[in-house]
Amino acid sequence: MSRNHQWFSQLPIKNIESWRPVSGGDINEAYQITVDGKRYFIKVQPHHPADYFRHEINGLKALSQAVNTPTPLHNGVINGDAYLVLNWLDESTGSQTDLGRAVARLHQQTNDQFGFVDNHQTKALVKDNSWNDSWADFYVNQRLLPEVKVAADRGRWNRWREEHFQQMVKQFQQYYRGRDVKASLLHGDLWAGNFMFAGDHEPYLIDPDAVYGDREFDLAMTTVFGGFDEDFYHAYNAAYPFTPGINDRLPWYRFYYLCMHLVLFGESYGPAVDRILSQY
Repeated sequence: MSRNHQWFSQLPIKNIESWRPVSGGDINEAYQITVDGKRYFIKVQPHHPADYFRHEINGLKALSQAVNTPTPLHNGVINGDAYLVLNWLDESTGSQTDLGRAVARLHQQTNDQFGFVDNHQTKALVKDNSWNDSWADFYVNQRLLPEVKVAADRGRWNRWREEHFQQMVKQFQQYYRGRDVKASLLHGDLWAGNFMFAGDHEPYLIDPDAVYGDREFDLAMTTVFGGFDEDFYHAYNAAYPFTPGINDRLPWYRFYYLCMHLVLFGESYGPAVDRILSQY
């Protein structure tokens, strides 16, 4: 959808000199606008109320207590389309060591319960972030089971997957029975597309799906699609040592991300899901 001067003129930013579409993921329209030589980043979600961006705004505010993030500046609705204005970040290069330290610092922000202050509406389902004292209960009942139900509803599930999924859930629950898990502040979608190095060469985390959970849930995501190197893991481990046996536990968290891709994009992700389930 192309936007015109009439739409941009209704933003709470006056004297806009120019605007242009930019890449901003597959979920929102994204634009750069320039005002008095200063640039801003705008996300637009057509046909949604302003609170469509509430979860992202709350996530950015939470994460910004520990790491660099874009700053939410304005949020509202114009002609029925939700928008979020952030400061513009100039992409540069930076150090994976700094990134590892930043993520470790984020995960050291903790809470006494698992969940978050609001739910998250995604393309596939609403993620229930209601507060929960139990990580095992939260992950199984507020993440895994709703996701698998959508997979089944979309015809992307079968008896073999269900049997091995039940075995995975059983092992997960057995492992966490009687074990304490810290409720760490997580980015929630920590793949390589959601960090960047800005003009000052510092790492920034963008597009969070924030939740308080097991930090290994975030760490598992870093291993699904690559983009994080040995310097990242060494620096993270030096700042906040991994719990022994982490590699045995990452698959049941990788499953969540890969099954979501199965839901969203279809059977091209089926073999990756099945490789994880075949371990159980």
